[in-house]
Amino acid sequence: MGRRARDQRGEDDRPAAPSEAGDTLIDTRRLRTLRAVADHGTVTAAAAALHLTPSAVSQQLIALEHEVGHRLFSRDGRGVHLTAVGRILLGHANEVLAQLERAEAEVAGYATGTAGEVTVACFATAISAALSPAVAALRTSAPGLRVRVRDAEGDHSLTMLLDGEVDLAVTVEYRGAPDASDRRLWRSPLYAEPFDLVLPHDHPLAASATLESLAAETWIGPYPGNPVHDVITFACQQVGFTPNLMHCSDDFRAVVALVGAGAGVALVPRLALRDMTAPGVVVRHTPGPERRVFAAVRRGSEAHPLLRPLLAALREVTASLGTT
Repeated sequence: MGRRARDQRGEDDRPAAPSEAGDTLIDTRRLRTLRAVADHGTVTAAAAALHLTPSAVSQQLIALEHEVGHRLFSRDGRGVHLTAVGRILLGHANEVLAQLERAEAEVAGYATGTAGEVTVACFATAISAALSPAVAALRTSAPGLRVRVRDAEGDHSLTMLLDGEVDLAVTVEYRGAPDASDRRLWRSPLYAEPFDLVLPHDHPLAASATLESLAAETWIGPYPGNPVHDVITFACQQVGFTPNLMHCSDDFRAVVALVGAGAGVALVPRLALRDMTAPGVVVRHTPGPERRVFAAVRRGSEAHPLLRPLLAALREVTASLGTT
């Protein structure tokens, strides 16, 4: 590369230290650290996710920069941002880490195969409607497979998956979520769940309410940040209003109880209402809003012999829950 081209690079893209001639070996543990810092945006948050100290994470990043001979991050206040070279390396890191997952899956296939433990992050409604029946079915089809469940909302479960805290996440589409093209994840659609209107039984529109007709009402729903909050807000905005969300709870039983007390109206996922005792309310189907539920694993691990039977059981159980 000529002198002019070198001088046109940004300061952050210049070599971190002089590189010696010879082969460069990149430690895959440092690639995991690179991805964690890119995902979380700060060294402190990445350290917490990796169960390391911030000092250890910083040392790994410095060592990685020496290994590749370039600056990988620029500092901006408390946060860090990938340089152009950092973004290039991150793309390759995703491929390398996915290939390692595939290698582990193939090696595990030569062992006992279905004896072991899988940790799953899943939100409460899907635990009841999908994961619990799947676990029950596995007691017969894969008795050596133990499933450990962690209750987590959709916006947390994918972070837990990418950080290596869990092996599989049952989650939902939400604003800001990694999309289907994300090279870190492998996804399997499970079902689409509609939402229903829940009103006090003595509400003037109890027999005829539509979403549009409730624009002036007081609303009850999850806190901002919960993916269901986004679904409700977007559905209302699609018909011309932003809901006046006065009461907040992430527990749908609490939401329905407040509706029954006359505190307001709500949109609630249909499966959350299943088998729920809901005195004092009227439930009306409404077209439009739904949440799309999928299972996700780290790319490369989808063929792991411990994950295959669990994914198959989830797909079988959810086949009758809605459209995929």
